[in-house]
Amino acid sequence: MDNPKIKFKVLTLNNIAEEGLERFPKARYTFDSKMPSPDAILLRSYKMHDISLPDSLLAVARAGAGVNNIPVDKLSRLGVPVFNAPGANANAVKELVIGSMLMSARNLSDAWDYVRKLGGDKEAISREVELGKKQYVGFELPSRTLGVIGLGAIGVEVANAGLSLGMQVIGYDPKITVQRAWQLSSGVQQAANLDELFRYCDIVTTHVPLNEATRGMVNKNRLELLPKGSIVLNFSRDGVIDNEALVNLLDKGNIRNYICDFPSPGLKDHPKIICFPHLGASTAEAERNCAVMVVDNLRDFLENGNVSRSVNMPEAKLSRTRPHRLSIANANVPSMVGQVSTALAEQDINIADMLNVSRGDLAYTLLDLDDPINDVTLNRISSIDGILRVRVLPRLDTVQQ
Repeated sequence: MDNPKIKFKVLTLNNIAEEGLERFPKARYTFDSKMPSPDAILLRSYKMHDISLPDSLLAVARAGAGVNNIPVDKLSRLGVPVFNAPGANANAVKELVIGSMLMSARNLSDAWDYVRKLGGDKEAISREVELGKKQYVGFELPSRTLGVIGLGAIGVEVANAGLSLGMQVIGYDPKITVQRAWQLSSGVQQAANLDELFRYCDIVTTHVPLNEATRGMVNKNRLELLPKGSIVLNFSRDGVIDNEALVNLLDKGNIRNYICDFPSPGLKDHPKIICFPHLGASTAEAERNCAVMVVDNLRDFLENGNVSRSVNMPEAKLSRTRPHRLSIANANVPSMVGQVSTALAEQDINIADMLNVSRGDLAYTLLDLDDPINDVTLNRISSIDGILRVRVLPRLDTVQQ
């Protein structure tokens, strides 16, 4: 059980864009890289797996999309939501994917390296350029087929951009959301399965999270289905592609290039591989967008209990109709709402409005009450088997600072 709060402390584990931090009202929030007993943790790439979680922690927010650096399962068992910023960096990643396709198709990296090594005066360089440029003849993107694995915010933008460049585009995502389906151009063809996508695509790009279902999904058997001279791009997560199988096919000449955002000793010096230092979201615009999105969602949760863009909790948004609100995170098992309602009714506390949602093993409830809740009732609700966390959320415009 957490006591009502009107002021919040936020621990920042990385540098966060100022435009995001400015959205914390100074009268209600303090934030610092050294913050004891924080209510929330705000981070980007900091690895949280090895740090102890404070008992005061109510939420974790990542100013980015991936959450592999956060112990999501552990936080879920505590009833602590993990927020991220899906789509806020989509344009930045899309641009890097397009640039990478052009780099490979036009041999730009090798051609640039060739010119940098030229010596002599202007006339000598001009002769060498004319003699050497033929070895860097490439191809154009129109009429080529692009395969996009994962049609979330980034994948949809990449697929639509491919069509705009005159490419044929095949997409694969069995879990595409209704929202993303509306955003996806009707010109994108749907692959029945991954093998079909690999069999027909000249360029394949991955845009999926790393989990048990996606780890190693781009494996030896699928890579061997690619047409000779294909290009593979990975700006999603390291581990999605079987690097050993990919390098073997590069060495055999089956695959033209591999371009990724995850350097490693076995990849960075390979002549047919271009590795970037995790630049996918490294633009000022993406960092700003991610920070603003995640801070807004974090504030709404801390102040109102609303959950939006959480990777482990269900979406839950209830307009405030009363000054007294209760939020409850619990195991997704039968009779939980009934037990809570009974505890409130026995104290003559009326539920004016309610929202109950679930996601996997977790359920979440927001209750707007006509009357304030007393400690006895709070303790009773908190002691119900399966209750993970109970919070009292006063409407901040009705309380004194």
